[in-house]
Amino acid sequence: MHDRGGCRVPVRRWLTLASSFLESLCCSGLVFGWASLVFVLKKDGYFADHCVNVTLNDNATTTTTTTGRTTDCRGQDQQLSMVLSIAAFTTNILRFPFGYVFDRFGTTVTRLITTTLYTSGTILIALSTPEDSVVLFPALCCLMISGMLFCITTAQVGNLFESHRSTVINLNSGFTDSSAGVLLIVKVLHEHGVSLRTTFLVLSCGCIWHLLSIFFLMPRGHIPYPLPADYTYGLNCPFQGYGNRREVKEGGNEEECKKKLKYETDKEVTEEVPSFRSCVLSLFFLWHLLWTAILQFCQFLFLATCNPTLYRLTGNDVDLVSWYTNVLAYIQLCAVLCAPCNGLILDRHKHRHREQGESTQATRLSTFSLSLGLTSLQGLFFCACLTVPILPLQYVTFVLQVSNSVSLYGVHQSYISHAYGLLFSSFVCVSAYVGMTTMSLLTFVHPLHIHLYCRRRLGRPHTRTKG
Repeated sequence: MHDRGGCRVPVRRWLTLASSFLESLCCSGLVFGWASLVFVLKKDGYFADHCVNVTLNDNATTTTTTTGRTTDCRGQDQQLSMVLSIAAFTTNILRFPFGYVFDRFGTTVTRLITTTLYTSGTILIALSTPEDSVVLFPALCCLMISGMLFCITTAQVGNLFESHRSTVINLNSGFTDSSAGVLLIVKVLHEHGVSLRTTFLVLSCGCIWHLLSIFFLMPRGHIPYPLPADYTYGLNCPFQGYGNRREVKEGGNEEECKKKLKYETDKEVTEEVPSFRSCVLSLFFLWHLLWTAILQFCQFLFLATCNPTLYRLTGNDVDLVSWYTNVLAYIQLCAVLCAPCNGLILDRHKHRHREQGESTQATRLSTFSLSLGLTSLQGLFFCACLTVPILPLQYVTFVLQVSNSVSLYGVHQSYISHAYGLLFSSFVCVSAYVGMTTMSLLTFVHPLHIHLYCRRRLGRPHTRTKG
């Protein structure tokens, strides 16, 4: 693959790309496999003290035990849903501060924090027991926050491949969704006798790879966009010189590549770069905020209610719930297959012919209308299927959820290039609160309409008496 100016992409960038894909696949989106983990947690008896015995004529959601007694476990479902809800709420609160840390202190500091949180989360789950189920609250918070930070720091890897930037970003988003397969593996191993403690202790060993990638395959600061000529990063290794000489020999004239790349980069950066304040106060931010809020709210609603919904639709058939949970995880594992679609659309239209007087920023912005529209259409079908309580329809719901999630976060990350950490965090943070409050705010529309109608009628009291 060649980058702008016809220069070959250095080997280090390929290693960084492979490392980002591996981290996204194994660590970034563990929360998307929550349904698989919930199945294991319920089987191990986490929050089982919230289950109560009920009579057979009770209308509650029940399960029949081996002793013939019927148990209402809605309290257990509520506690597990609360674990996810509190983790999501905590993550949304901390998005903006961590976005500032990323923009202010750079990649190395942010990823050290990320590695610490990820390792803490996996170890807490490994050491937890059904008797101290409350440990799940801080554990999932650590995993969700670390996943968010992995997404922020790996998304900038797309800047290393300017001609394919959106494709790389969307692939990372797809691997993030596919990381739900990690918890599917945990579930399958658990069914074959491997304990939750063993699997999560193995996952915690991933911190070794994270530390190596921090110093050798990632920059200390940020990967700028557009990428300057002669940009380098990471610690040098003994084989770095040989690799560079071989790439120059195969790639052609080094000076010609550098001059052409420098010319194109300088031409892009001469345009005025908007400030963070102007970005936040623009209509593009507000409309994109509402767009992200609605779609993200549907995603979290699905994750929080998936397991209880499956129990309700299957009549508490544990084997059937396990089957549908596995199907969802397998579909999520294939998320990376549909990830490049939006990226290819964005990269293809980004290089279209520019009209006279049209700025680079306007050209980039115009490429997003098709991708945003397709993502919205996916969200519409997903929400429609989500509200229909038919068990076989859940297959379609699973497919739409995965494709919509990949498109949502892939397009969202591609949309932002300036003040990335703060803007990404601001969008997702504020959109979470907008999503939670939009429904309640809409309830004020009806009483407000009645109030305004009455005021208009009272403003002309003699109209009807004269008639």
